[in-house]
Amino acid sequence: MYGNLAHNIYAQNNVGIESPYKLIEMLYEGVLRFNAQAKKAIKDNDIEKRIYWVNRSIAIITELLAILDIKQGDIALYLDGLYKQEISLLISVSQNSDISKLDEVSNVFKCLLEAWRESANVA
Repeated sequence: MYGNLAHNIYAQNNVGIESPYKLIEMLYEGVLRFNAQAKKAIKDNDIEKRIYWVNRSIAIITELLAILDIKQGDIALYLDGLYKQEISLLISVSQNSDISKLDEVSNVFKCLLEAWRESANVA
């Protein structure tokens, strides 16, 4: 449900995407942007916005899970487990306003984004 929503939102807003590499980059950037908004909501003690932004991040990660091709081997399997762990952490953030877990998710996605950009430049 959320996965298709995330993809559709990005597809609608960026009709001119030239490659799947760019879409993945945008999804990673979206998680980082939504996590920053969730962090602000936590600091502002705004429960409604915290839940909204965390759910947006979860939706993107769900889409990333949906498009993983497990047949591609160890990296895909690693990402499957990693994405599921990040969703688990975000659910905890949604329930407990734990900024440290939100920061952990953001750090993981910063690293993923950097690695993705490097791999896209090599390809």
